[in-house]
Amino acid sequence: MFYKLFKDEYDTQAEMKVNYREAVRAVILSQDKILLVQNNKGDYKFPGGGVEKNESHVDALIREIAEETGYVDCEVGQQIGVVVESHIDEFDSNAIFQMKSYYYECTIRTPKKADQLLDGYELDLGFTPVWVTIGEAIEENDKLCAELEHNGWIRRENYVLELLKKSALR
Repeated sequence: MFYKLFKDEYDTQAEMKVNYREAVRAVILSQDKILLVQNNKGDYKFPGGGVEKNESHVDALIREIAEETGYVDCEVGQQIGVVVESHIDEFDSNAIFQMKSYYYECTIRTPKKADQLLDGYELDLGFTPVWVTIGEAIEENDKLCAELEHNGWIRRENYVLELLKKSALR
């Protein structure tokens, strides 16, 4: 199991409130491909999102996979790692935003799909489920990091993609 902390520079001496978010991410592999969500900028992320109040990680993952990819018959396996991101909150400069993302192995049991149920910002970003090789996803994300003002999740997702590329999970 992996653990990684991404902490941006900020004054740790100052008393700041912490806005905490807990999220779950699905690692769904099939043969030599992985199911990711691509946005209209071209970068890739793992299906997943925030855990709602009184929701288990398993229930949150099943919901998020269905909402973002349309796959409605998934099985959640073991937790494989955690990534924590800590930085100044982009919506409140007097607060720290800390997100803890739990990654789980997941399996799609049947190819049965429904329509995506995307949030407003996900619609704006054009979230589309795609099966790609891990190498393709890393390469595209790296390229976009160099070319564009990128989405903050690329660093987190590429860290996990690189681990998967090197591990027996692929």
